[in-house]
Parts: sequence; structure tokens; C-alpha cells
Amino acid sequence: MAQVEKRGGLLRKSSASKKPLKEKVVLMYDEIFMTEDPSKCSPRFWEELFLMKVNLEYLEGKLESLDGEELMQMKDNVNCLFQHCIQALGEEHPIRVVNALQTLCALIRGVHQKNKSTSGFDIINMLMGFDKAELCMKNLMESLDSLLCAEGSESLKSLCLKLLLCLVTVTDNISQNTILEYVMINSIFEAILQILSHPPSRREHGYDAVVLLALLVNYRKYESVNPYIVKLSIVDDEATLNGMGLVITQALSEYNRQYKDKEEEHQSGFFSALTNMVGSMFIADAPEKISVQTNEAILLALYEAVHLNRNFITVLAQSHPEMGLVTTPVRPTPPTPVTPLGTTPPSSDVISSVELSLDADVQTSNLLIAFLKYSSIVMQDTKDEHRLHSGKLCLIILTCIAEPMRHRKKAADKNIPCRPLVCAVLDLMVEFIVTHMMKEFPMDLYVRCVQVVHKLLCYQKKCRVRLHYTWRELWSALINLLKFLMSNETVLLAKHNIFALALMIVNLFNMFITYGDTFLPTPSSYDELYYEIIRMHQSFDNLYSMVLRLSTNAGQWKEAAGKVTHALVNIRAIINHFNPKIESYAAVNHISQLSEEQVLEVVRANYDTLTLKLQDGLDQYERYSEQHKEAAFFKELVRSISTNVRRNLAFHTLSQEALLKEFSTIS
Repeated sequence: MAQVEKRGGLLRKSSASKKPLKEKVVLMYDEIFMTEDPSKCSPRFWEELFLMKVNLEYLEGKLESLDGEELMQMKDNVNCLFQHCIQALGEEHPIRVVNALQTLCALIRGVHQKNKSTSGFDIINMLMGFDKAELCMKNLMESLDSLLCAEGSESLKSLCLKLLLCLVTVTDNISQNTILEYVMINSIFEAILQILSHPPSRREHGYDAVVLLALLVNYRKYESVNPYIVKLSIVDDEATLNGMGLVITQALSEYNRQYKDKEEEHQSGFFSALTNMVGSMFIADAPEKISVQTNEAILLALYEAVHLNRNFITVLAQSHPEMGLVTTPVRPTPPTPVTPLGTTPPSSDVISSVELSLDADVQTSNLLIAFLKYSSIVMQDTKDEHRLHSGKLCLIILTCIAEPMRHRKKAADKNIPCRPLVCAVLDLMVEFIVTHMMKEFPMDLYVRCVQVVHKLLCYQKKCRVRLHYTWRELWSALINLLKFLMSNETVLLAKHNIFALALMIVNLFNMFITYGDTFLPTPSSYDELYYEIIRMHQSFDNLYSMVLRLSTNAGQWKEAAGKVTHALVNIRAIINHFNPKIESYAAVNHISQLSEEQVLEVVRANYDTLTLKLQDGLDQYERYSEQHKEAAFFKELVRSISTNVRRNLAFHTLSQEALLKEFSTIS
């Protein structure tokens, strides 16, 4: 007996048969793409169609092969197919539901692909007809909502989410996807939350649910009231927020694990620093580039949660045992938490009071740690434009986290050897500062980095939280950055206003000088600040000479340089006050080079005679505002994410075999 091969909807006998035989479902598709109603000759046509295994490739290809005029001639049949798909979603037999969902995916993608240049309203008319669109979409969204919330098949839920992602991402610019107006009116927000709050559903579908929510939040977010934004901003259910946090944590941790594996192929043990939260947490520059695909979709979800929902900040520091990560090529899914959700009390002051044990045998993980590790990797190589944008998004998220309004009253101190998470954030900022002084200077990222440090200091000052941190590393990094700006003045000024960044750095030192006694851990830390300024006085003298030169000329930098000149007043007062006294001490005691302790002795003995000017506004900053400053960035980011999600759906996630195995029998 001749064997039968299947190719593109055709059945071909491998023997002498000359004419290929078409699958029955393909013949039925061909009938739909005629001008006549296929059910006229076959009353059971639609009922039989949804028992046939969908041929996605043929159906999409058929839609794409037709020109606009041909497609309009069969609009009634396409409308009829769309409506019967929606009706089939209410069927008891799961195979009909599966086939209806698959067919809807193919229809939506095929029509959008064919009508890229036309308006959204034409596509709505082509799929369902203007007069029936509102009712069709209402029924579709209600059916999807019911399937997602039911206790039925996980495969059906997965396919529902795929269909919704397909619907959202058919256009690169989701705000031009007019069909989403109906998704706004007929909200599936509660269904998404139910998936995230229910561990079994979250493990299976959490990733898709979080990405879907992040995309829906970005639909016309600046032009109209988006109900998904409003609803996300007021979620306060702990299980739901923790569920979202777990999904994001797992996805970021999976990226970190993949990087670690690739890195170990190059150099064993290089990534080991990342396994410790405290200490050398951040990796140094790799000797050669190690490429792992970044995950902007999950970063966008984290950003929206942190930016919109003030309750989510407590989720950042929810600690649970280090997750055993499994590679998932299609969709990362979070593992089952060992501790039931909600049993770990949320931190009251997330990044200043959350503390982790230094015991190397106790590995813990939380969202903020995973995010900081991810950021550390991404920020290594900002020469690549894609990673530059990813690094920018990381810094924007840190900016939102760092704003004092998002901290709460400090929790009681615990007498255990530990290090607050804010130290890890500062570590990351210091790491970035010292590793990106290069010709292609990432000015925007440096500004954001210094702003994060400033906001953290403002919070420490406001709440009088004394932070045990190696502040000298930060001071040294900032001074080296000033030296870099000065030594590359000509090259950098051709592209950037370096004085704006220099002013921010100088004002950080002014924050320490003016308010350091309220948040530095000990009086000796304040002494060390003065020691560092005096030790590096030549750098501040050189900066003053540069800005004085430019502020006294009538050039374009006159005003910007003048602000730095004024900001240096207290730093110069410290240098001019203590240097003569240090020189006098050395001369009297016949010492050619003083030790640090001897210099500190002089400093402590002469504080009383030092006069400083009160500088206003050092602890003030401009609040983060997405719409006014970052709208263009997020529009491009969402466009890129939409394209990637659509591409992944097209190649990996709509195969039927796994689905049909689950529904191999019809009752």
C-alpha cells in the first residue's frame, strides 16, 4: 500500500499518483473563500469545520494570497467564520473550542498581515462587520474570560492567552490596534489576576499573563483613560502581587542563570560572585562579550508594577529559598514557592531595612536581588544600542524604586550580621560609574545613575537612617568621574552638557557635607569624607579652574559652568581651611608625609573654626514623570516588545499536537 505524505495542506501518495489530494479541512477553507455561503449546500458545514484539525499555515497563507478587492468580495463569509468561531467557544467539546481558538488566531493574524496599510476600522469590518463588531467582541471577551477563570483544561487557558497576545500584538504600535478598544471595554483584568494569585495557574500561565498585562497597560496610555492602568494601580491583594513578583523573579533569574552558564563556558567561576547577595555581588567587565537575549517584556512588567502600584514595592524584598531554575525554551514559568504565599510578612521599608544573612550556606532570593543581578549583566556592555536601552530601562526602574515616597517607616533593627538591600543598589551604581568612562560616553545613563544615588541619600536624610556602607567607594567613583569629564572636556562638550552632570556630582558631595551627620553611620565616617575631599583637592581645584574659565567667557556654557562654580563654594572652603593647617602640622612635627590618621587628627581639631554656607534645595529633586520625559522611549520599547512577542507566537507556540493529545476523545 502506498505511503501518504502530508505537505502544506496537501495529501500526496508517494507512488504513481499525479494529483495531490487536499485535506478535508483545506477543501472547507476553499469553500469559505468563495463568494457563496458554504452552509447553503452543507447545513452542517460549520459544525463539521470545528471538528477538523486546523491548518494554520494554509489558512493564513490563503488570506495573504488574496488582494484587498478579492478579500472584500468574501467579507460576508469571513465575518461568518469569525462569528462561528466565537459561538464554538461555548461548546462543551474541548476539541471544537481548541479549533475555534486556533482559527481565530489565524484569522486575526492573516487579515492584519494583509491589511497593514489600512486603518483599524477596515480590519474590524473585514473580520466581523461594523454592525456586529461590538456584540462579537463582547461575546469573544466573555468566552475568553470564562475559559481563563474556569477550573478546566490548562491547555485551553494557555491557548486563550496566546489568542489574546496575538490580538494585542498584530500591529507593531499597539495604540493603533483599534480592536483593543473592545478589550478595554470588556476587561479581562480580573481573569489575569486570578491566574497570578492561583499557584497552579501561575506556574503554567504566569509569564504570558504578566506580559499580556504589561502590553494592555500601554494601550493609548497617554491619550485616554486606560482601565487596566486604573485597576493595576489599586490592586492590594497580597497573593496576587506576590504571584506577579514570583513570575518576574523567575524570568529574571532564568536570564541570570543562562548568562552564568554561558560565562562558565568561557571562564570557570567568573559568575560566582553573583551567587552571593552581599559582597562582590556584581560582575566585572567580561574579557569577551557573552550574549544572552535580554527580556524587555518582563522588565516592562516590573516597571509598570513598581511605577503604578505603591503596594508592589513590598514585593521587591519578599524572600524565599533560591529557586531551582529549569530551562524553558518557550515560556519561563515560576516554581512552586516552598512557603505559601502571604506567610512571609512584607517589609515595611523595602531597601533600607530588608536584611539578608551573610551565611554563605543560606541562599535566598527575591525580586530586587534578581533584578540587580540582571541589571549588572545588562549594564556591562552599553555600546550595543539594544543593551543601552535595556540598561536605561533598568535605571528608570531603580529611579522609581528609589523615590522616598515609596518607602515606609523603618522597621526595628535586628541584631544579625547583614547588609541592607540599599547597599546592593549603591554597589550597582558605583560599578556602573567606574566601568563606563569611555569615548562613546553614555551621558543619559550616568545622569540617571547619579539621580538614583541622590534620591537614596534624600531618603536616608529625611528618615535619619544611618547606613553602614563603604561610602569611600562612592566618593572615589564620583571624583574619578569628575576627572574623566575634565580630561575629556573638548570631546565631550561637542556632544554633551557635562556641566549638568558635574553639578549633580558636586551637589552629592554637598549633601554629604551639609547633612552627612544625619545618615552617615559614625562621626568617623564624616571625618573620612573631609579626608577624601582634602586628599583629592587637586581634582576639585582643577574643576574650579575649568568652570571659572568658562563661566567668565561669553560662550554657550557660561551659565551652566557658573552654577558649578557656585556649587563648589563649600568644598573649596573645606580645602582652603584645612590644607594650611595640615601643612603647618607637618612642618611643626617635621613630617614629610602625613598618615591618614594624622590628617584626621588635624581635621577633628579644626572643625570649630570652619565656616560653611547654607545651600538650599540639596535634598530636593524633580519627581519621576513618564509622560513628560519618557513617553517616546516607552513607545519604541513597547513597539519592539510587541514585534518580539508576535514573532515568538508565530514560530513556537501554536502547534496543536500537545493540545489535541489532551483532548484525544470526544465524549
